[in-house]
Amino acid sequence: MRTHALLSLSIGSLLVASACRRSSAPEAAPAPAPAAASANFASGEAVIAAMRERYDGKWYKTLTFKQKTSRLVRDTTWRVDIWYEASHVPGRLRIDFDPISDGSGVLYARDSTFSFTKGKALPGQPGLNDLLILGFDVYANTPARTASLLRKQGFDLTRVHTATFDNRPMIVVGARAGETRRKQFWVDAEHLYFVRMIEPTVRDSTKTQDVRFVNYRKVGSAWIAARVEVYDTNGKLVFHEDYSDIKTDLALDEALFDPAKWKTAKHWMNP
Repeated sequence: MRTHALLSLSIGSLLVASACRRSSAPEAAPAPAPAAASANFASGEAVIAAMRERYDGKWYKTLTFKQKTSRLVRDTTWRVDIWYEASHVPGRLRIDFDPISDGSGVLYARDSTFSFTKGKALPGQPGLNDLLILGFDVYANTPARTASLLRKQGFDLTRVHTATFDNRPMIVVGARAGETRRKQFWVDAEHLYFVRMIEPTVRDSTKTQDVRFVNYRKVGSAWIAARVEVYDTNGKLVFHEDYSDIKTDLALDEALFDPAKWKTAKHWMNP
């Protein structure tokens, strides 16, 4: 799930996830017409408020999973790594690189990003994770805070239109119809969960990165996407995350999300 060096959300997720506690199969009801489903959303703020209201008090507070991270190298070879992720909603995400005992990983907390190599921390840098905000924190933060963070991240909340994606009705925030190079996020108009983010690449603003949350399934009254996919400007899959051993609402040591206690906190993988 990190957007750190090409990204991930965790937020965010993958192939076929297993062991999803309190889960059931995704709903298969026919999708409503896009225009009718989202006719009342005149602004990004209205969309954010609806997402928060729909799952108020129903979204999980914590999330843990094992992640298989696959990155396309030199257009021909996939590099596969294992990460272990724990999130405390809102605003905190810990990523441990395999093996956990090495003490390497990334921590998102306090609206900053902290990197660790062999247990040694680099100075924290201001930094938010868009996928963490859109896929998880939106259901716990106030709509005003979410809107403020998204504006800070470059989304124009005055631009909203409807579209379809994978035969589902979508609400698109950050761009008008036909604007393919503006930073934007897509929300399922029926279920009001995050589906897609398109943004210009850092090195070349004429190119885009297309991030997708797929394989959604129910977790209690909430949802989890078990796969995250990233496509380049030509529509080629270049990165994906597949989650397994997904658990929600576990009691987690608060020290896990304290950069000063990265190595000493009680790890959720070593109870």
